[in-house]
Amino acid sequence: MRRLQSAKSLDGLYQTCVTEIRALTGYDRVTLYCFEQEGHGKVIGESLSDGMQPYLGLCFPASDIPPQARELYRLNWIRVIPDAEYLPVPILPALRPDNGQALDLSFAVLRSVSPVHCRYLKNMGVRSSMSISLLKDDQLWGLITCGHREPLRVPHELGTACISIGQLLSMQITLLQEQEARRQQQEKTGMIDRLVAAMAAQTCDVLESLLQHADTLLSLTAAEGLAILVEERLHRFGVCPSEADIRALYPWIRQQGKGVVASHQLSADFPPAAACQAFASGLLALRLPKPTDNAVMWFRPEVKTTVQWSGEPIKHGEAGAAALSPRQSFALWKQQVDGKALQWSASELQAVESLRRNALEHDLARQVQREHAAVRARDELVAVVSHDLRSPLTILLMQCGMMRKMVPADDTKATFRLNTAIETMQTATARMNTLLTDLIDLSRIEAGRYQVALQAVDVAPALEQLGLMWHPLAAAKGVNLTWRTQPGLCVQADPERLFQVFSNLLGNALKFTDLGGAIEVIAQAAGDDVLFRVCDNGVGIGAAQLPYIFERYWTSREGNPNGSGLGLYICHGIVEAHGGSLWAESVAGQGSVFSFRIAAALWFCRVVQTAPQGSPAALPGTHCGQRPATPGADTRR
Repeated sequence: MRRLQSAKSLDGLYQTCVTEIRALTGYDRVTLYCFEQEGHGKVIGESLSDGMQPYLGLCFPASDIPPQARELYRLNWIRVIPDAEYLPVPILPALRPDNGQALDLSFAVLRSVSPVHCRYLKNMGVRSSMSISLLKDDQLWGLITCGHREPLRVPHELGTACISIGQLLSMQITLLQEQEARRQQQEKTGMIDRLVAAMAAQTCDVLESLLQHADTLLSLTAAEGLAILVEERLHRFGVCPSEADIRALYPWIRQQGKGVVASHQLSADFPPAAACQAFASGLLALRLPKPTDNAVMWFRPEVKTTVQWSGEPIKHGEAGAAALSPRQSFALWKQQVDGKALQWSASELQAVESLRRNALEHDLARQVQREHAAVRARDELVAVVSHDLRSPLTILLMQCGMMRKMVPADDTKATFRLNTAIETMQTATARMNTLLTDLIDLSRIEAGRYQVALQAVDVAPALEQLGLMWHPLAAAKGVNLTWRTQPGLCVQADPERLFQVFSNLLGNALKFTDLGGAIEVIAQAAGDDVLFRVCDNGVGIGAAQLPYIFERYWTSREGNPNGSGLGLYICHGIVEAHGGSLWAESVAGQGSVFSFRIAAALWFCRVVQTAPQGSPAALPGTHCGQRPATPGADTRR
């Protein structure tokens, strides 16, 4: 036990184990057998007496120990067969009397052995055997297999000691593997720190900052070729495929849908890579989730190996199909393996995962910085435009007013032209002023800093005031404008912004409703909200355009010189700033209905209603909310 615990390396541990168990038990052969990733087993330690055939370094096919047998080995630490030529004794009765089922002998020490396994032992040249299971993370990692040319009975105390050895060896293997993994991880942590520092030190793309550190990247994974794809620009280092081959490979990497893709047999996973398997049989790649191609790819060359099997690894029946039969020969059988590279280790995969995680963090931080810089630049531009353009516009409007006063009051052609020119300048100046206001609102909405000053707004008088302004405009175009308001409505809103929304919706309705058409404005209660609707029977909006009408710069007609395409977008932002929602329904040729809802101001209006005389109050006869307050009720909080 002390010698097992004092082993400093895995190879030393394996050899100490088989030597000690053979000395302890007296078996002719003791081998330590581990399972490879592909499922087959490989002998990594052996101690044997004279005349026994050596198996050290040989591989045994996965079919030698089928899945059901592996599960039994996982559940039982030890399995002893004192004599493979024993005569089995039946259990009577064959079925349990209490439930009519066969007795479960999975954990029985005297459980019989499959005849196939007995013939397997005979073909191997042994008559008795013992197997000790080795577990890692509760999975079967390997076996200590013992064989003897004569029958050999293992005393119970000795079997218990062998179980203890198997348990200790399992812990020691796990411990030494973890120590080696930590050593490799510490080695790679220093490399990752240097690469992360390089990403942090530069302001360019995170992967572009790694171009000067190709040697470190190659050392990180023990690769011989490296390719870095930065915004679809390809940079190659070391021994790697051609640019055309890499660009043909990258779509396959992207299709895997993983941040890190690894393969040690690339030509089998991606057949077109067979053309370059000599220097690219192994691939390890990381991708960044960006609209353009950004990735780092490592390549390993093909390692042609000769696998030494204990007998031919494929068993066939008479018709060529796999047959359930014991191995007939354990003679050396060599297999040439090509198209494979050295497998990527767990520490290498973890290092690439860590590098990708750091690259994502730095890339995200730079995106946030760029967004903040863009917002600041936009705000500064809007502030400059607002200040520097409003002043000359104000002066221009004042000068237009003075010029109009100076125009002679006669009917001459010159006077008409002068008045028309002044009116055109005033209209253009007013439109420019409106556009500046829209740009400021747009900037605040997109920056998430659009503010509204909420207060209780009595709906009926507010819409009445709106009607006084819009009725003459509608009448001048020959459009019938009507209002329908449910009594007692009050909303919690910013009056100026609410007026801005209505003005935009009514302006659009009037613009696209022909002579003889009709526009109706409706206000009604809708639960805890007030629902407003602006309905017209104008030209309407096509179904293909309807989903996009609240986007920036959308206009009903392409090339429309009279619209900036910001009105509905700003209306949508204003309503959302109130905590409400705005939507549209329309059929081309039949008209449109624009609806929005915002919260009713029940509490605000009750306070206003009960305010003492002389203080601001709602108009007489109106009730804010869905129902008027009950006469005599105490409406105070």
